[in-house]
Amino acid sequence: MNTKKTKEFLIDNFKISENIIEFVQCCEDELREQFKELDQITEYNQLKVLSAFQNNRISDNHFNWNTGYGYDDIGRDAVERVYADIFHTESALVRTQMVNGTHSIAITLFGVLRPGDEMIYCTGGPYDTLEEVIGIRGTGMGSLIEYGIKYKQVELGVDNNIDTETLRSVITDKTKLVCMQRSTGYSWRKSIELNQMKEVADLVHSINPEILVMADNCYGEFVKDIEPTDVGVDIIAGSLIKNPGGGLALSGGYVCASKEIIDRIAYRLTCPGIGSECGLTFGQTRNVLQGIFLAPRTVNSAVKAAMLCAKVFEKLGFDVCPNSNVKRNDIIQAICLRDEDRVVAFCQGIQAAAPIDSHVVPLPWDMPGYEDKVVMAAGAFVQGASIELSADAPIREPYNVYFQGGLTYEHAKFGVLKAADSMYKKGLLSL
Repeated sequence: MNTKKTKEFLIDNFKISENIIEFVQCCEDELREQFKELDQITEYNQLKVLSAFQNNRISDNHFNWNTGYGYDDIGRDAVERVYADIFHTESALVRTQMVNGTHSIAITLFGVLRPGDEMIYCTGGPYDTLEEVIGIRGTGMGSLIEYGIKYKQVELGVDNNIDTETLRSVITDKTKLVCMQRSTGYSWRKSIELNQMKEVADLVHSINPEILVMADNCYGEFVKDIEPTDVGVDIIAGSLIKNPGGGLALSGGYVCASKEIIDRIAYRLTCPGIGSECGLTFGQTRNVLQGIFLAPRTVNSAVKAAMLCAKVFEKLGFDVCPNSNVKRNDIIQAICLRDEDRVVAFCQGIQAAAPIDSHVVPLPWDMPGYEDKVVMAAGAFVQGASIELSADAPIREPYNVYFQGGLTYEHAKFGVLKAADSMYKKGLLSL
């Protein structure tokens, strides 16, 4: 809050309690030095992205698109070269046909695994929506387990680091793929650090260089100045309506890896013999390219907002994960609110802060792919885009809510104000 005028506007137009405004401002002031470090990461990442654009001679011709099968789409091919350059891989698959991050990861798993192969998740359980893909929840129809692929899971150690000794002990001659989930998902843990990913990649490849290491990179892109593929991870996959889409991509997902691996995954996205040769971009090339160009700054805003959210709620007496002083590896901030009413009030505050559908009141509901009811605040320009200001929570003990996103820091900061104010006015927190 840099002016009296801004404070008065918040009170007069948004009815934010004055003591909430002052409290959040004090929390923000304590984070100034950490914000400077984030700006240095952003500057480097912006230059890295710019270099990829220039090296691939991107021009407005790449914003055109074909019809029908999508043969020889120069824009689509340019997007994939840019992604491969940014993430330092030989090849990439970036398509609107991937409906979300789960789909990107699923086609990766089905692309590289065959009946009789074994996969290991070494960061505990996968994200909720992947449980049915693997076959550890649901009917099993079409799952990896139904196709004869064995699944193992290595829980994180007591310090929430990857248990490399247990991982070493469970790898067999059938192991084909070791997976890591970088972000927290709906778990109460810190995100996985890149030095841990390097340790896993080095270990796995020392045991058997043919075993592939994959990272679910959702929510982690551009948070650091390097990516999992810079530390030995063979494959990364994610969603375009999270970090790398920069808030402009309307849909889609990506996978980055070697050409041989990408070819196998592309055969699962379309079909054998066609692979990546077909697939319309539906006029989205400009949005996808401009989105990743803006992504370093957008991610910077989201990380700052997550740190502010942590600072505010830890000072209000709630457990947060990670705390406000931790160097970030993703954009997610978890807060343990210990009560369903607090969770709902928090999400309703975030929704009321949105530019779109701010009048809508979110309530818990049975969301496809999730085991528990979920309450979700997402008043976004792109439906479900969690790089935009959003919050969601499964309705289960201990009632953790997950805050993320913000196309601009100023808007995401306002979201923190509204969430705290919503709870305060309902008598669910005290200053």
